[in-house]
Amino acid sequence: MNAQEPADEVRIPRAQIGSSPQHLLTTLLGEYLDSSQADLPSTAVIAILREFGVSESSARAALSRLVKRGLIATRGNRRPPVYHLTSQAIAKHRSRMRHFLNFGAQPPRWTGEWVMVSFSIPSSGQAVRHGVRRSLTALRFVGLYDSVWIRPGREAAPAREALDELLRPVEGARWSIMHVRFDEESGPHGPASAYDLTALSAAYSAFIEQYADLRVAARNGEVDAARALVARTSAMDSWRRFPDTDPDLPHHLLPRPWPRQRARETFLDIHSALGALAQARLVQVTTPYWPDAASWITHFQASQDPARPEPTGGSAAATSRADGDPSPR
Repeated sequence: MNAQEPADEVRIPRAQIGSSPQHLLTTLLGEYLDSSQADLPSTAVIAILREFGVSESSARAALSRLVKRGLIATRGNRRPPVYHLTSQAIAKHRSRMRHFLNFGAQPPRWTGEWVMVSFSIPSSGQAVRHGVRRSLTALRFVGLYDSVWIRPGREAAPAREALDELLRPVEGARWSIMHVRFDEESGPHGPASAYDLTALSAAYSAFIEQYADLRVAARNGEVDAARALVARTSAMDSWRRFPDTDPDLPHHLLPRPWPRQRARETFLDIHSALGALAQARLVQVTTPYWPDAASWITHFQASQDPARPEPTGGSAAATSRADGDPSPR
């Protein structure tokens, strides 16, 4: 859990290389289920994950872990078990979907300001030092020097809260948070040098190459529903790492050419073209275990208003949003 999150807040599993069943199920629930009122039988979840080669025992273990994280909860004492998304998870999913679908749509509004964090921890506090670095990394800071970390922009409150929580109990620890500007912002000793932009550029280029054929096939209507579900989920699972790791630096600090826009267009082409097909496949595989599946299963798509990617389809899900389920604003 990030240091800035309240202890009772839902904890989304961290992205990792290769999808564990837990991480895969989190992606699928975030993409295709948008109401806490929907009953989700465990047998339907097992059928969904079977599409991805996940065994029944691994699927049940993933469900158990997501209950512990507060992402889902059991509904009564039915057998086999029935689950539902928590309202906190719905809100978190919608926020994350906005983040994933909107990232890179517009260049950041740049004022030249950076948030800088510096800290000093006694040599005996090695574990605390690692904790501080993990928390700052989760907040998208990067180490400029050993104990000096930066991120673009003005938002300092999350870092302040994290450092206060981690370092206030540590005797002899000191820390400062500053808003700074760099005299030579784009020079070899400027802030951009703290980032491995070469590796990030290579990752974007690899994403473009990996999904080039799928993009063409999706545009040409050559992907069937069974392939669409797995392919669309794979593309989202690959893309979602970029909004969480790309520092979104202003254009003048990036190497040229910068491949993010091509990668984003590749992702959105696949995500948009295959959404309805993937939804249809989910309905098909879950209906034998969940007769109401077609009423609840939906899919997110990027809308014309970039602030509001919307779930679409699923008549009962749409009704529940209209009747008071949190709306994706």
